[in-house]
Amino acid sequence: MVAEARRIAADRGTSLNQLVRDYLNELTRTDDVETIIRGLDAMWSERTYRSQGPWTREEAYERS
Repeated sequence: MVAEARRIAADRGTSLNQLVRDYLNELTRTDDVETIIRGLDAMWSERTYRSQGPWTREEAYERS
């Protein structure tokens, strides 16, 4: 299993160590995104958010 992982890392031009780090970073980043989405869904379900518009193009640029 380790030999196969080393071969994959070599094929990708990286080390096995970096391959594992990248995998763990991706794994934890996905969890963070899912947590954020759940939080936003909960927040949006509690309130209705509406803009005060419509705005002119100039007002929209001033707000950004």
